[in-house]
Amino acid sequence: MRCDDPLSSAQTRPNRVKLDIVGNRAAAKWSRREQVGRVLWSVAWPFFRFSPRPFWRFRCLLLRLFGAQVGICVHLYPTVRITIPWNLAIGDHSAIGDGAILYALGPITMGANVTVSQGAHLCAGTHDFRSPSMTLVKSSINIGDSAWICADAFIGPGVEIGAGAVVGARAVAMRSVLPALVVAGNPARKIGERQSHLDWKANAAGLRDDKSLGTTPSKPGDK
Repeated sequence: MRCDDPLSSAQTRPNRVKLDIVGNRAAAKWSRREQVGRVLWSVAWPFFRFSPRPFWRFRCLLLRLFGAQVGICVHLYPTVRITIPWNLAIGDHSAIGDGAILYALGPITMGANVTVSQGAHLCAGTHDFRSPSMTLVKSSINIGDSAWICADAFIGPGVEIGAGAVVGARAVAMRSVLPALVVAGNPARKIGERQSHLDWKANAAGLRDDKSLGTTPSKPGDK
């Protein structure tokens, strides 16, 4: 068979998936009230972004005006990027570092004393790749008390990080992490446990063992 034979090229060509982009763009993803709120947030955003760094209370107040639940003594740096503030809840004494992304298409909930370091990305939204129109999915993210999301880490849609857990720098957590575990890598895997005199609360978001890191049954050859 010749190299230029159409049948030959068809046999080697991978199956093509036809996406309904027109259908995706035509789908109603937000209510009219949400659309108005997002426009108003885009207008208010420069006041957040260009506020002086020590103006912690001002930025918290601005978020509260847009429906966010923000506790006391919360530090959000001015370069934090927040998509939809009314989907955000942050507990007391938590801190969100420079350049962190809170992609809150769905709810993002953080407990008290949480640290989200610079460049971390909490992605509470995705698309259903099984649907030709790539339907928007607004998932939730829950971060337990005293958890630490290290620099440039990625937390995927629907993920729950248990109280006291640590997600290492540039780790990619696409599965939930149980309390007090230390995970790192891509994909994130358990590398240890956080030792502390604190009583890490295991009630963070009701994690399911079969979908959480640190509880996967061992396989033959695993150490």
